Amino acid sequence: MWLDVNGQRAYAYTGGRPFDPSLPVLAFVHGAQHDHSVWILQTRYLAHHGYSVLAFDLPGHGRSAGVPLATIEQMADWVLAALTAAGAQVATIVGHSMGSLIALEAAARAPTRVERIALVGSVYPMAVSDALLSAARDDEQRAFEMINRWSHWQVDNSPACPAPGFSIWHQNLRLMQRQKPGVLLNDFAACNAYSGGEAAADALACPTLFVLGRRDLMTPPRAARPLIERCAAALAARSLPPPTVVEIPDCGHALMSEQPAAVLNALKTFLAKRVKRAA
Repeated sequence: MWLDVNGQRAYAYTGGRPFDPSLPVLAFVHGAQHDHSVWILQTRYLAHHGYSVLAFDLPGHGRSAGVPLATIEQMADWVLAALTAAGAQVATIVGHSMGSLIALEAAARAPTRVERIALVGSVYPMAVSDALLSAARDDEQRAFEMINRWSHWQVDNSPACPAPGFSIWHQNLRLMQRQKPGVLLNDFAACNAYSGGEAAADALACPTLFVLGRRDLMTPPRAARPLIERCAAALAARSLPPPTVVEIPDCGHALMSEQPAAVLNALKTFLAKRVKRAA
């Protein structure tokens, strides 16, 4: 589905179904150096089971025009503008890694428009190591290899190739290689510089899900605990239930490809709950 967002052409995958804003809307936001395709397995199911799906390519990523946005705040504003362009006034936002920060920030900026958020592979602060930042600046291919090594628990364990002709390692490598030069450094710099997570968590006023990979080396579950606790405190102050936390075993940072069914099941269970909003 093509959209005009702030005067530029933007792409959103709709899961193989026409987008219908009268249905519950799910907006999916990818992480650094990725695009909408990381969500294919989850979005296609949900689009055929009662939801309208928008899996965005952020500006300068995938099929979307423009240059990559420099800050998480700008990306959150863009997602809200993209929802408006699609005719969706209210949505659940699901974000992976960098996308999880975008979802959190969007919920803080537009609480009446964000029904729920699901934060997949999330942590705050989302600091990027100096070695990875340097590689992103000077040698992208080396950075891709480092990301692949740290994102996949199953690279050295079955089933890294779960079926003939399929490799989650090479799939992710090719996805990163097809993004434009400079996107990775931009995205990592945005994650590294984002300082609004505490304020965004304090403003949280909607049901929240965390989906974490137990063997995630990029955003390890233990590092997510401060954010989870801060979100829990904000929700409790508004008489809302604490965040739902699903920790997936035998899974790294690339949750949607390493354990696609487990991620989908976590989303389905979360979405099936009645939404309670802050008074």
